[in-house]
Amino acid sequence: MWTYKGVEVHWLGHDSFLLHGTKTVAIDPFKTKGRYQADVLLISHEHYDHLSKEDIPRFVGPSTVIVAPKICEDQLSSLDLEKKFVGPGTKLEMKGVTIEAIPAYNLNKFREKGKVFHPKEDGRVGYIVTLDGTRFYHAGDSDATPEMKGIDVDVAFLPVSGTYVMTPDEAADAAKSMKTKVAIPMHIESIVGTFADAERFKQLVGGSPAVQILQVE
Repeated sequence: MWTYKGVEVHWLGHDSFLLHGTKTVAIDPFKTKGRYQADVLLISHEHYDHLSKEDIPRFVGPSTVIVAPKICEDQLSSLDLEKKFVGPGTKLEMKGVTIEAIPAYNLNKFREKGKVFHPKEDGRVGYIVTLDGTRFYHAGDSDATPEMKGIDVDVAFLPVSGTYVMTPDEAADAAKSMKTKVAIPMHIESIVGTFADAERFKQLVGGSPAVQILQVE
């Protein structure tokens, strides 16, 4: 666990985070340990390592609100919980937590010639979460998009593994182009990516912003 301005930040592996302050926000739980009850559960997109039907039940209670892009609607339809489906640019407030959906897509990561893994037109997202006055950005599965240059937050969670998302070099450029005080590498130690990628990212960022490498809980 790492604490920033009174908010506990728990990295649960891969792209999974739990933010705990006066409210609890879970993001993309996948192959996590333990049980947590989130006030708000954010899903960035429909892929199994972000929308995990095995993990979601351990993060929700009767009053949990799920926020996800519209591409997730069919997979989440069986859950008898309040759900909000969003697109890039959506801003809403849930239980005192402000959530902004930011476009998340690939520019140069291809599943086959001419077809990227995460096309922009599919409407997948990252999120800016404002909890207890602190702004956290979770980039989801994304390359270093032009939209990232307009990000102004306290803490940014950025994927660094390459293959499906930014490489350490691309993520370092993204971190330096946005306004963030702290950058935290993710999308490592599961499927693709290693702590070596996180360390390279930290080296390339060079201290501005600060880089915090978390340990899996």
